[in-house]
Amino acid sequence: MPALALVDTPVDAFSGDCSGVFIPPSPNSSSASLDWSPSLSSSLYRIDGWGAPYFAANSSGNISVRPHGSNTMPHQDIDLTKVVKKATDPKSSGGLALQFPLIVRFPDVLKNRLESLQSAFEFAIQTQGYESRYQGVYPVKCNQDRFIIEDIVEFGSSFRFGLEAGSKPEILLAMSCLCKGSPEAFLVCNGFKDAEYVSLALLGRKLQLNTVIVLEQEEELDLVIALSKKVNVRPVIGLRAKLRTKHSGHFGSTSGEKGKFGLTTVQIIRVVRKLRDVGMLDCLQLLHFHIGSQIPSTALLSDGVSEAAQLYCELVRLGARMEVIDIGGGLGIDYDGSKSGESDLSVAYSLEEYAAAVVASVRFVCDQKSVKHPVICSESGRAIVSHHSVLIFEAVSAGKRHETTPSDLQFLLEGYSEEARGNYENLYDAVMRGDRESCLLYVDQLKQRCVEEFKEGSLSIEQLAGVDGLCEWVTKEIGGSDPVLTYNVNLSVFTSIPDFWGIDQLFPIVPIHRLDQRPVARGILSDLTCDSDGKINKFIGGESSLPLHELDNNGYYLGMFLGGAYEEALGGVHNLFGGPSVVRVLQNDGPHGFAVTRAMMGQSSADVLRAMQHEPELMFQTLKHRAEELSLVHKPGGDKGNDKLVASCLARSFNNMPYLSVGTSTNALTAAINNLVYYSDEAAVGNGGGCGKNGKWSYSVD
Repeated sequence: MPALALVDTPVDAFSGDCSGVFIPPSPNSSSASLDWSPSLSSSLYRIDGWGAPYFAANSSGNISVRPHGSNTMPHQDIDLTKVVKKATDPKSSGGLALQFPLIVRFPDVLKNRLESLQSAFEFAIQTQGYESRYQGVYPVKCNQDRFIIEDIVEFGSSFRFGLEAGSKPEILLAMSCLCKGSPEAFLVCNGFKDAEYVSLALLGRKLQLNTVIVLEQEEELDLVIALSKKVNVRPVIGLRAKLRTKHSGHFGSTSGEKGKFGLTTVQIIRVVRKLRDVGMLDCLQLLHFHIGSQIPSTALLSDGVSEAAQLYCELVRLGARMEVIDIGGGLGIDYDGSKSGESDLSVAYSLEEYAAAVVASVRFVCDQKSVKHPVICSESGRAIVSHHSVLIFEAVSAGKRHETTPSDLQFLLEGYSEEARGNYENLYDAVMRGDRESCLLYVDQLKQRCVEEFKEGSLSIEQLAGVDGLCEWVTKEIGGSDPVLTYNVNLSVFTSIPDFWGIDQLFPIVPIHRLDQRPVARGILSDLTCDSDGKINKFIGGESSLPLHELDNNGYYLGMFLGGAYEEALGGVHNLFGGPSVVRVLQNDGPHGFAVTRAMMGQSSADVLRAMQHEPELMFQTLKHRAEELSLVHKPGGDKGNDKLVASCLARSFNNMPYLSVGTSTNALTAAINNLVYYSDEAAVGNGGGCGKNGKWSYSVD
């Protein structure tokens, strides 16, 4: 057992003498190597794989954002750490005083993603001689944030980029936003529909919006026919087909014959007949299908598009005035940077290869059937919004490797049972033989025996601690201890990364700074919730831990990347942890290289309480009144100063975010107590009492 042989421990430390005391040796400390560079960190965290062309490790050891992708000039790089500092520093230091966790949005990246998708299809259309155009839509379910939707409409207006809605609130926001977009932009209306939904879509056409009602169920056709006649609007109708093409990944469950949405061939024929019978077959103009999200390869993509193109041509043959083939979603992104397409985390193609495969498949089938090339529409949400949003959170503490010392460990054999003594003797013999496997076996036996005796009441906690300490020390010296630490992070997995908990979706997680330093530990991330599932213990690359640095007093910040789609929409309020703070950052040529154009503090405790039907204002008054009553009991006439202090602290807690406030908030609270006035994170709001960000929290002392 080489590890133990090198330890400066006398042999009689393991003797069977009952009066002997086991003293563990002092640990040998070794400093981490300084031979490290940002390029090594880039390889370690696979940044160039999943991050290109938007993220890189810069020479300062920080993550840089390249807002214009491959067209970004060197002076246009944005240092993400500087953005975080600007967002979270106190206002007295020129910051915005936002609390963690923090979402940083880069609209420039969003614009580049839209333009890259459009360019990819335009290039494929031009090089293949395709005789129509590409005209995409963004499915708002991916992220319904107002400013994201407005940006997409604005950025895509010049090439008729539209929106897709799947519910009544979504169609309302889509109609409102598209009033400022291109009049030719599609508003594709998917999802289950009732009379109100169909009426909204028809209203869209009256408002001169290019709405298309896509039939998900055969029964919806009767509603469309009846309501369109009632309001005297000629609808544009699409139908969603259930293809036979299906991929085997998690997201493939929405495709195939047993998929949740769409019409079978039998139903499609009945829809065509009914439309012909009522003189509305010319209204059928769009065919929609969806193979599934994260399509892994262009081979599968081409197979599905070819099948759909055959259906499209058949609808033309049956007399429909077809104009558009909507290939749905499925354009994937490479979460793990492997570009392998072997799992739901990876795709084995580029934007250009995706577009080329779609155009080639549609063109080949239509040319075979002598059918005019249709407009190609796609509903690519994940590929558009994932990159532009970064979630930043801080590690607030980390579990430490336990170092046994003479002051906290003394192992005496006296008082242990014969069985425990026998287990100890076996462990001692294995140590002396250098038999590592037997050591692990006897450590386990000794611990189990002593735990049983502790449960029976025959061992004290001091004796059990002595055994635990001895076993832990032996395990460490023979290299059998778990080297993975737990880093506690100021985050709720359920709120900010719900897909990790729900479907085991992995995202790249990387320190956003100190990338010029060698990581000295491996760790898992444990969130703030009182839930055993509130941890991140799976990472890209098949890793069960993440290389991390030691914590210091300067803060340690991690970024979760490629999470701009779905996570915000799906997040809940488990343990009443609400949504994070948000900043919107544009690249500029000023001294800092960026400008924050919008900043919003995350949900307060009052916000999340209100979301669960509580009344924070009433709760505040109830607690304030209780404090005043008790003050009268303990001091005749009451204690106005104490009443004021209690009210100020309550107001502050209702107003602040539910997450941990590290550093500055402690000082602010101390100031509030000392001065007996309500303080926010920055300064006293006023001498008149507490007032939150929305002016609702106040108190008075008569």
